[in-house]
Amino acid sequence: MEATAENRFHPSPPHPSPLNALSSTMLTKFESKSARVKGLAFHPVRPWICASLHNGVIQLWDYRVGTVIDRFEEHDGPVRGVDFHLHDPLIVTGGDDYKIKVWDYKLRRCLFTLLGHLDYIRTVQFHPNASQFPWILSASDDQTLRLWDFRKRTCLSVLTGHNHYVMCAAFHPSEDLIVSASLDQTVRVWDTTGLRKKQLGEPVGPSSAMMEGGRQSVAASTAMNVQAELFGTNDVVVKYVLEGHDRGVNWAAFHPTLPLLASAADDRQVKLWRMSETKAWEVDTLRGHANNVSCCLFHPKQELVVSNSEDRSIRVWDVSKRVGVQTFRREGDRFWILAAHRSQNLLAAGHDSGMIVFKLERERPASAAGPGDKLYYVRGRELFCHDYARATGGSSGVDVPIASLRRVGQQAQTDGIGSGPRFLSYNMHNPKEGNVLVCSEVDGGCYELITFSLTNAGGSVTDGKRGSCLGPGVFLGSNRFAVLDRHKREIVVKNMNNETTKRVAAPVPNVDCLYDGGAPGRIILRADDRAVLFEVQSRRVLGELTAPKIKSLVWSPDGSKVAILCKYGVVIADRQLEQLCSISDTVRIKSGAWDASSTGGTNSNLFIYTTLHHVKYCLPTGDTGTIRTLDNPIYATRVVKDQLFCLDREARSRVLSIDTTEARFKLALANKKYGQVMHLVRHSRLCGRAIVAYLQSKGFPEVALHFVRDPQTRFGLALACGNIEAAMECAFSLEQQKGGEGKAKDVWGQLGSEALRQGNHQIVEMSYQRKKDFDRLSFLYMLTGDTEKLRKMLKISNMRNDIMGRYHNALLLGDAAERVAVLEASGNLSLAYICANLHGLTDTAERIKVAIETQEGSVEGLMDKVPVGSKKGGRLLQPPTPIIRAGNWPTLEIKKTTLEDLSAADAGVYEEEDNVPATTVANATAWDDGFGDDAMVDAGVTSGLGVDDDDFGGDDWGDDLDDLGDLGGPPAPAHVDEMAGLNEISDEAGFQMPAAGRPPAACWVANSSHAADHMAAGSASSAMQLLHRQIAASDFTNLRSSMLGCYLASTVSLPGIPGSGSMIIPLMRNDATGHPGSESLPRTSSTVKSLVAGVRNGYRFFQGGKFNDAKNAFSDVLYQIPLTIAENRAEANEMKDMIEICREYITAIRIKAAITTAGDDPVRSTELSAYFTHCNLQPVHLLLALRSAMGTAFKHKNFIVAASFARRLLELPDMKSERNADLRMKATKVLQKSEQMARNEHTLNYNENATFVIDCKDFVPIYSGDEHVKCSYSGSSYKGSAMKGKLCVTDGFCLVGVETIGLVTGM
Repeated sequence: MEATAENRFHPSPPHPSPLNALSSTMLTKFESKSARVKGLAFHPVRPWICASLHNGVIQLWDYRVGTVIDRFEEHDGPVRGVDFHLHDPLIVTGGDDYKIKVWDYKLRRCLFTLLGHLDYIRTVQFHPNASQFPWILSASDDQTLRLWDFRKRTCLSVLTGHNHYVMCAAFHPSEDLIVSASLDQTVRVWDTTGLRKKQLGEPVGPSSAMMEGGRQSVAASTAMNVQAELFGTNDVVVKYVLEGHDRGVNWAAFHPTLPLLASAADDRQVKLWRMSETKAWEVDTLRGHANNVSCCLFHPKQELVVSNSEDRSIRVWDVSKRVGVQTFRREGDRFWILAAHRSQNLLAAGHDSGMIVFKLERERPASAAGPGDKLYYVRGRELFCHDYARATGGSSGVDVPIASLRRVGQQAQTDGIGSGPRFLSYNMHNPKEGNVLVCSEVDGGCYELITFSLTNAGGSVTDGKRGSCLGPGVFLGSNRFAVLDRHKREIVVKNMNNETTKRVAAPVPNVDCLYDGGAPGRIILRADDRAVLFEVQSRRVLGELTAPKIKSLVWSPDGSKVAILCKYGVVIADRQLEQLCSISDTVRIKSGAWDASSTGGTNSNLFIYTTLHHVKYCLPTGDTGTIRTLDNPIYATRVVKDQLFCLDREARSRVLSIDTTEARFKLALANKKYGQVMHLVRHSRLCGRAIVAYLQSKGFPEVALHFVRDPQTRFGLALACGNIEAAMECAFSLEQQKGGEGKAKDVWGQLGSEALRQGNHQIVEMSYQRKKDFDRLSFLYMLTGDTEKLRKMLKISNMRNDIMGRYHNALLLGDAAERVAVLEASGNLSLAYICANLHGLTDTAERIKVAIETQEGSVEGLMDKVPVGSKKGGRLLQPPTPIIRAGNWPTLEIKKTTLEDLSAADAGVYEEEDNVPATTVANATAWDDGFGDDAMVDAGVTSGLGVDDDDFGGDDWGDDLDDLGDLGGPPAPAHVDEMAGLNEISDEAGFQMPAAGRPPAACWVANSSHAADHMAAGSASSAMQLLHRQIAASDFTNLRSSMLGCYLASTVSLPGIPGSGSMIIPLMRNDATGHPGSESLPRTSSTVKSLVAGVRNGYRFFQGGKFNDAKNAFSDVLYQIPLTIAENRAEANEMKDMIEICREYITAIRIKAAITTAGDDPVRSTELSAYFTHCNLQPVHLLLALRSAMGTAFKHKNFIVAASFARRLLELPDMKSERNADLRMKATKVLQKSEQMARNEHTLNYNENATFVIDCKDFVPIYSGDEHVKCSYSGSSYKGSAMKGKLCVTDGFCLVGVETIGLVTGM
C-alpha cells in the first residue's frame, strides 16, 4: 500500500489559472522548519501548538518564543492526526501504523494505545465537551469512522457507509453531529444523539430493554460488541449525504455557530453547504485554487473561510459575498493542513518543509490621545471619541460617535481583511476644532482627513479629504500636516484643504515612516534601525538614536520624554532624542502609556507597557518590572494612579486595576524622595528577593531591613548597612535554627569581621568566642591589652593540649618559663635549652641539660648557633604595654541615616503632591543632601534666622535694639564654651584639653545674611529660608546645581599622611591681607563675570534664532544670580539690570513661541507680534522684532499698526547702515502703502500710545491702573490676582504676589 493518499489518486495539476483574490503579505507570528507537517492543533489556553510530521515525530512548540517544548516518537511512519484535550494535559495522535495514541504531555509519555483500525488513520479529535463525553473520533483509510471512550479505552461505535478512504472527521462544536469527508466524493453528516443518550443512561427506544428486569447478559453484551465490530451500530446514524464534488473530498468542517458546512476537494473547489433539520443543500462554490484543495475551515471570529492547497497558496474567502479577499503564496512548498485557535485570531498551516502560525490582519485598534481626557479610536467603520471624564460606576467613560469611515481600495465592496485603519493621529495644535488623520495600508497606503467641531462632535463633520501616503500622517501645526510620499519617500506638507504646500527631501535614506516629533514643526523619521528628529521648517536634524524595529512612539504628557516602542524592547529618550535608557524583552511589545497622575511624582516619569500576557513598567532610570498578568492582549491608552485604561482587540474600552507601588518606590528612591520611600515601606506590601537585591544594588540596604523578616536575609542587610545590633539579633536567631555548628559559625565570623571594621571589639570578642576561634581571640586580647584574659586563653590551650596555642599565648604574654615548658613538653629539648639559657633560667637550663645528656645527647655548640648581640641575634620578646585599657575603640563611626530610622522618617514631611506652588520652605527639609539643620547645630548656629526674629519686643525706638536676640554676630565673651566639659578630662601628667575654636562654617553662617554663604557652610536649610524670605523662593529644584556649586567651591581637600583621612581646607574670599579669624567669609563659585558671559551667550543664541538655547541661557543666569555675591555697588546694580534683561528676553522668546502656535489667527498673531516689539531688547534684536511685526500686520491688512511698526523701524540707528538698505526700502514702501490704506482689518487689543506692561502668562497688556501682581525677584507682572501665590512663569521658583525685601546682593 502507498504511504499517502495524495500520491494514490491525485494527478498533477494543469497550469494555474488567473486569480481573482489579491495577493497579500502574511502576518507571520512563528515559522518552523521540519519534515512535512500533516497534522496541527492549538492548545486551548497556552501558547502551544502540536505538529505531527510525515517522519513520525510529534513536536510540541511554544510559538510565542519559538522553541520546541517536547518531542514524542513512538509512531511507526507518518502521523496525520493530532488534537489537544480541552482541560486535561492530554494529546491524541493517529498515524499510518493504524494506532491511536493518547499522550500525557506533563508526564511526557504515552499513556495507552487504541487498536482497531485496519489502515492509515487520517484525523483524530477529542469531543468538544470532553469532560462529559470522553470520546475520541477517528477517520481512517479503512473506510470507517470510529468513536472511542478513552477513559474505558474501548470502541463505542464504528461508523460505516463511505466506500473510499475517509480523509477527515470532526465533531460539531455544540450539537450532536459529526461530519466526514471521503475520496468517494461525498460529505456525510452523522447524528450521535442515540449514542449520547445511551452514554447518559437515557431511554433510546425498545431496543434498550433486551431482557426482563432491564439487565443484559454477558453473552448478549459480547454479541453486540462483535456486531459493532463487523457491521456497526445504530447508535450513530447518517443524517445527510452531500454530493456535488467531482473528485475526492479531502476536508469538511462545521461553522462554529451557523448551520453551514465547508468542504474542500481534489476538483480544486471549496463548496459551502447549508443544513436544516431535514435536509442539506449546496449554497455556493468558491473557485480559484489551481490544484487539489487540501484543507478548509471557518474562521472562529469572522465570516470567512480559509483554505489551502497543493498549488502552494492559502486563500481567504468572504462567506457573505462569496469572493476571495486574500491570497498568501509560498514558493516551493505545498500546503496540507490548517488549524485555527479557539479564542485568538491565530491560524496555522502545515506545508512540505514545516509550518507557519499567522494572522489574517492586525488586531491593534487605531487610536490616538486627544486633548484633556479624550481618546479617539476606530471600531469597525466608525470613528469614536471616548471621554474619560464622563466615567460612571465601573465604566471607563462614554463613547461618542464622530464619523463613519468609507471603505477604500480594491476591496471597497467587502469588509476585506487588512482594509481597516492602521494609524490615527489627532491634531493637538488646534484648540478650536478637531482634526483627525486616519491612515490605512490599503493599496500601498492612504489617509483620510476628518474635521469636526469639538463642541458638537457628532453633528458637524466635514467630508473627509483623502490622499496616498506611506505609514501614519503627522500634524505639524494647527493648519498643516505631513505625510510620507510612498514613491519618492519625500515629506509632503499639506494644509487643511489637502493642498500640498511644500515638499521636503528626507535628510537620511530609507525613510519608511513618520512619527510625531513632540513639538510644532518637528517629526521623527524611521530609517532602518534609527530614529531621526527632524525640523521641517529649517530642515535640520536635531537628534538621532538607534532603536531596532521601531513600531510606535508615545510622548509623555508634559512632552519632556518619548518612549520608542520596538518589537522587543523600549527606548526612552528626552525631547531632543537623547537616550535615557533602553530595555529589552523576550516577547513582543504591544503598547504603552505614560502615567498622567497629577500627584505622586509619577507624571511623565512612569511608563507602563504591555506584552502579550503581561503589564510591565519602565522608569527613565532603566529600572523595570512586571505589574500583573493578562488573560488577553490589551492596548494601553492612559494610566492614572492605579488604573490602566486600555482598548481590547474588539476596540472596547476597558479599565484594569494595577499596583504600581514597586515602580513608585523605585522612582522615589531614584529621585531621593526619602520621605515618600519610607511612607511606601511602612504602608505598602513591599517584599520579595528582587526588591531586596534592588535596594542592595542601589546602596540602601537599611530600607530593606524594615520589611524583611527572614533572619538570613536580614543578617546580610544589617552587615551591609553596618547595623551591628540588628546583625547580632539575627545571628542569635540563626544560631538557634541551625545549631552551634556549620553555617552558624560562618555567621559569627562575618559579624566579627564587621564589628572589627567598626572597632567594636566587645562584639568581636563575643563572635570569636561563639565561633571558638581561639587564635584570633588571643590576638584580640593582645591588641586590647587584656592580659588577664590572655592568661585564661593560655590555660584553655593547655586544657585542649594545643601545643602551638600554648606557645603563641606564652609568646604574647612574654612568659619565657612557659615557652620553655612548652618546648620541653613537645620534645624540642635543644630549643628549650637555648630558650632557657637566653632568658637567664639557669636552673631550668641545667635540668634540661641533664635530660639531653641522659638521652645520649650533648649541649656543646648549641649556644654557638645563636648570634647574641647582633641585629639578627636572639633577644627577649615582651608584649607591648597597653597605653589605655578602655571600652570600644572610636575608630569608625557608623551614622544612622534617616532611612534607617522609621521614626525620623515619619517626622519628615511626605508630600503627595510634588508640584504645589504653595509649598513653602517648610518643605525645604525634604531636600536632604546632608546640608540640613544638623549641620547648623554642629556649626554652633542657634536661632539666628529663626521665625521669632520678627518680634523685636519693646515699646519705643530707644532701647529695643538691645533685645533683638542673636543676630548671628560673634559670640559674647560670657558665652559658655560648648566643649568646656572636656576640660575635666586629664591624666596623671595633668594634661588639659585646649579650648575649642569655632569651625569656619559656623563663622560663615554667623557673619553673613546671604544665601550663598549659608550654602557654602553646608546649611541648606537656612539658605533656603533666606531665599524664601528675601525673594519668595519656593521651588528649589532649579537652584539645586547652583546651591551645590556654592557648597563644593568653598572647600578644598588635601591628602593627609598615610593612614589618615584627607584634610578639608576652607577657601575664604577675605583673606588677602591675612587670616580673618572669626570674621571669615567663604569663596563662592559664581561671579558677576560668569553671569555676563551667560547673558552674552543668550544674546548670541537669540541673534541666531536658537530660541530654546537662548531661553535656557537666560534662565541659567536667573538661577545663578540669587547665589552670586557682588564685590561692590556697581556689580550689585549690574546684577539687578541682568535680572531685567533675562526677564525681557525670556518673555520675548515665550511670545515668539506663542506666535508660532497662533498660526493663521490674524488677530492673535498680530497682537503677539505687537507685544513682541515692546519687550526691552537690544537695538539689533528690536530691529528683528519690528521687522517681523511689520510683516505680520501688513500681511493681515492691519495697516495702522503696520505703519507704526514701520516708523519705529526707520527710527532705529542701525537702519542707517548700508547692510540694512533693503530693509529700509521695504519699510518705506510698507509705510507708504499703509498710510494710503489707513485702516485696520481687525480690532486689536493693542494701543501703541498708552503705556503698558505685558502679562507674562497670558500675554495681554496691563495698562496703568489695572489690577496686577508681580514677582518680587524677576519683576514679572500678571494681570488680576489669579497668579497670586503661584510660581512665577519666568523664573520658575519664586511665588507671585508676595511682598519681600528683594534680592540681597551682598553689598
